[in-house]
Amino acid sequence: MPVMTFLEAIRQGIWEEMERDPSVFLLGEDIGAYGGAFKVSAGMLEKFGEDRVIDTPISESAIVGAAVGAALAGMRPVAEMQFMDFITCGFDQIVNVAAKIHYRWGPAVPMVVRGPSGAGVHGGPYHSQSNEMWFVHTPGLKVVVPATAYDAKGLIKSSIRDDNPVIFFEHKLLYRRIKEDVPEEDYVVPLGKARIAREGTDIAVITYGAMVWTALEAAEALAKEGISLEVVDLRTLLPYDEQAVLESVRKCNKVILLHEDTRTGGMAGELAALIASQAFEDLDGPIVRVTSPDTPVPFSPPLEEFFLPNAQKVAEAARKLAAY
Repeated sequence: MPVMTFLEAIRQGIWEEMERDPSVFLLGEDIGAYGGAFKVSAGMLEKFGEDRVIDTPISESAIVGAAVGAALAGMRPVAEMQFMDFITCGFDQIVNVAAKIHYRWGPAVPMVVRGPSGAGVHGGPYHSQSNEMWFVHTPGLKVVVPATAYDAKGLIKSSIRDDNPVIFFEHKLLYRRIKEDVPEEDYVVPLGKARIAREGTDIAVITYGAMVWTALEAAEALAKEGISLEVVDLRTLLPYDEQAVLESVRKCNKVILLHEDTRTGGMAGELAALIASQAFEDLDGPIVRVTSPDTPVPFSPPLEEFFLPNAQKVAEAARKLAAY
């Protein structure tokens, strides 16, 4: 199997779907001749032509609106947000149009809105947000956040084939830092299914996206101290894999909920409610959240480092929980 980056895995997944299905096309800012801000669409204009790789004006509302119309007309658009922070300009089209059409009058809306999210690259408050929960709270959408190159390719292919609007978050810190063996043959990773990134026995760490790697780093360090972390990668946040979460909690009896997003209203709160209602008797300690604080993402590198969860913060929380 060839070794490829997280970014290249997404690029190849989209490329393969465009070759497989002529109804798949791309639209977004600078995705054509420039190849995208992060080069996810590099070479696609030359391969597929300007009818299927469409450079748009700087108008996220127009991009998403055009994607909705194309999806209703039988196409499978893949719309890029140059940064997922800018998705706010297309928010109404996503949550009040794309998400509700099937509920209101039945047709499929097979479209993907994808782009880079997350912090760690000193992008400041307008280029670093983890804004997935805006969409997790919106019935009618699917929300996908891959952590590995293998999953990134398999999940983008599943998202393009899905008949629902999918919001696909790609953590920019992973784009060129993660390299893995990825199969050349066609495969998909099903939406709504978590994976066990690391088996463990003492504490379940439920997480997603770039924080999977943070959890794995903490687990490696704590193993030397005799504390065994099980790391669960949700992969999809809407719908999320309730069974996998509960199985891991019931196995380990203690749980840390980890995400890069800010704390209030974050995914950890939803997971905590699930665990408290369905696995309370299995818990041998309090449900612990490790998240970013409730502030915008700082631009200053030292402040951003303080803001973000890291392996040391996870390990510290795990030591306290293990001793409870």
